[in-house]
Amino acid sequence: MTRTLDLLPAEVDAVRSVWSGADAGSLGDSDLIAVHERYCRMRRMLDADQTVLAAEIARRSRPELGSEGLAKTQGYRNPTALIAATGGTTTGDAARLVRVGEATAPRRLLSGETAPARHPHVAEALAKATLTERAAGAIIAVLDRVAFRAGVEAVDAAERTLVEQAPGLTMDHLNRVLVRAEAWLDPDGVGPREDERRGLERFTMREVDGMFELSGRLTPEHAAPVKTAIEALVSDQMRATKDAQRDGTADLDVPRRSVVQMQADALVRLCEHALGCADTDLPLAGATVVVRIDHEDLVDGTGYATVDGITTPVSISTARRMAAGGQIISCVLGGASQILDWGRTRRLYTTMQRLALVERDGGCAMCGAPPGHTKVHHIRWWARDAGPTDLNNGILLCESCHHRIHDNKWDIRIDGVGIRAKVWFIPPPHVDPARTPRLGGRARYDYAA
Repeated sequence: MTRTLDLLPAEVDAVRSVWSGADAGSLGDSDLIAVHERYCRMRRMLDADQTVLAAEIARRSRPELGSEGLAKTQGYRNPTALIAATGGTTTGDAARLVRVGEATAPRRLLSGETAPARHPHVAEALAKATLTERAAGAIIAVLDRVAFRAGVEAVDAAERTLVEQAPGLTMDHLNRVLVRAEAWLDPDGVGPREDERRGLERFTMREVDGMFELSGRLTPEHAAPVKTAIEALVSDQMRATKDAQRDGTADLDVPRRSVVQMQADALVRLCEHALGCADTDLPLAGATVVVRIDHEDLVDGTGYATVDGITTPVSISTARRMAAGGQIISCVLGGASQILDWGRTRRLYTTMQRLALVERDGGCAMCGAPPGHTKVHHIRWWARDAGPTDLNNGILLCESCHHRIHDNKWDIRIDGVGIRAKVWFIPPPHVDPARTPRLGGRARYDYAA
C-alpha cells in the first residue's frame, strides 16, 4: 500500500522548484496559487493518514481492554482525549478522526478475513487526497443517519455523488449540499425533523447595559419571510450607499454601517412599518419568498420542498401551508420546465424571468450568495453585443462577482435550456491556461441527485 510518506517527497520537490526562498512575496500569482494548492494537498494527505492512526489508537484502547488499553496506559481517560491532547485539537475533532478512520478502513471479520471499508468511495477520495477529513466526516455522518431507511444501494450512490461533488466546495457549501442530500435520501424524515425543530423555536429580549439584546431561533417556515425581508432592505441600503459614493453625494462625516448594523436597522424599519409608521414605502417589491416543489410530490404528498434562501428542506404539508399564507410564490416543477423568453422586446428582465433564473442559479451563480443580493445581468451585453433579454442570456450575480467576471475577463456558458440548464464559468488564460470550465449555479451548490 502506498502511504503519504512515499508521496510527500514529490510534493515537497514540486514546491521547492518554484519557492526556494523564505519570502512568499517573491512568488508570482500563478506560482503562489500553485504552492498554496500543493500545501493543501499535502495537508489532505497527512490528514488521511491521521484518520488511519486515530482508528488504530481507538482499536487498541477499546473498553474491553480495561486498564490495559493504549489510552489508559498512556495516562488518558479514552482515545479521543489522547488524540486531542497530542494533536492540540478538541475532543470533537479527535472523535471525528476516529469515526472517519473506522468508516474508511478495511473491516476485520470474526472469521479473521477482511472486508471492504464501510464507506469505500470516501476511503478512495481520502487516499487520492481529493477530500479533507472534515468533509469526509460530514459525508459519513449524513450517510450513517439515513442508512437504515434509505437502503444500501441508495446510500452507495449518494456516497459516490457527494465524493465527486465535494472537491472545491467550502464546508459551508458542502453542509448545504448535505442537508439537501439527507432530505432526498430520507424524505419521510423531513416531517419528523421539522416537528422537533418547532419545539425549539424561541425569541427573547432583554435589556443589557442600556442596549436591548435580541436572540431567537426559527424554523425554516418562519425564518423565510424574515430573512427575505431583512435581506431586501439591506441590499437596498447597500445599493443606495454605493450610488451616493459614486455620485459624490455621500456624507463622509457619517460612519458607514456594517452589514450586521444594517440588518439591525432593517428589523427596526420592519417593526416601525408594522406599527403604522407614516413612512410605509419600504423597498420590498422585489423581495419574494419562493417555495419550490415537484408536481409529483405535490400530488402524492410525499417528498419535500425547498425555500429560496433557506438551506433546510421543508415537508410537503409545510410547503402547502406557506403557499396558502399569501406573499409567497409556490413554484411547481414538472419534468421539463420551459419558460417563455422575452427576446429583445424589452431590456430589463421581468419579475417572472428573475424568479426563473433564481430556480436555475439558486442565487449568485458564481459564489452562491442569496438571491436578494443579486441582480440579473446580460451575458452578452444589451448595448455592445445586442444581447437578448432571454433566460439563456441572463445570469444572477452579486455585485462583487459581476465586477470580478468583467474586470478579469471570465467567460460564461449556459448548457441546456430553461431552469434545468447548467451554468459554466470559464477562467481567463492568466488564471487557468487550459481554461477549464467551472460549474456554477444551483447545480454546483445543491445536491446533484
